[in-house]
Amino acid sequence: MTAPTAERTLTLNEVGPAKRASRPDEVVVAVSPAFADPFTKTIVDVPHAEVIRQILAGIEEQGVHARMIKVWDTADLAAVAHTGARLSGSGISIGLLSRGTAMIHQRDLPRLSNLELFPQSPLLDAEVFRRIGSNAAQYAKGESPAPVPTRNDQMARPRWQAKAALLHLKEFECIVAGRKPVEVEPVITRA
Repeated sequence: MTAPTAERTLTLNEVGPAKRASRPDEVVVAVSPAFADPFTKTIVDVPHAEVIRQILAGIEEQGVHARMIKVWDTADLAAVAHTGARLSGSGISIGLLSRGTAMIHQRDLPRLSNLELFPQSPLLDAEVFRRIGSNAAQYAKGESPAPVPTRNDQMARPRWQAKAALLHLKEFECIVAGRKPVEVEPVITRA
């Protein structure tokens, strides 16, 4: 009989105010107010620790630096991602909501535009998150990667709509109006 594998946990330690960086080889990973606390998993129970581990690995595999920020004053994915892009040295960011919805954004694009959007969070797994990190890093290097392939399930929306709505409401309860974004250091440990 094998022992159960310990699940990884994620803690985001606040470093200080998030500032615009000048590193041209940087991707900012911007997370929403409830990411890692109070929520710890996506809508389909992918642990936030695994999401961040995979995204950071995808970025690092491309030889690009990653920095994380937490955006407190909104839970709108486009706003979270755009905030990250404005603070990124390369102008590239990945925005993440607690339920797993993701977006790769670029500083000079309008807020509601993006490089790649991953709206069907129930279909995103560890492999997709790693590829998101890799593509963001390639954009930061000035490359034009092929879009991350994702599955499409027309029944995902109706199947997950009620849970997504509840998570969305709880995410909005974590907003701190007027609070500026903060830089955070991810600490991943085994429980």
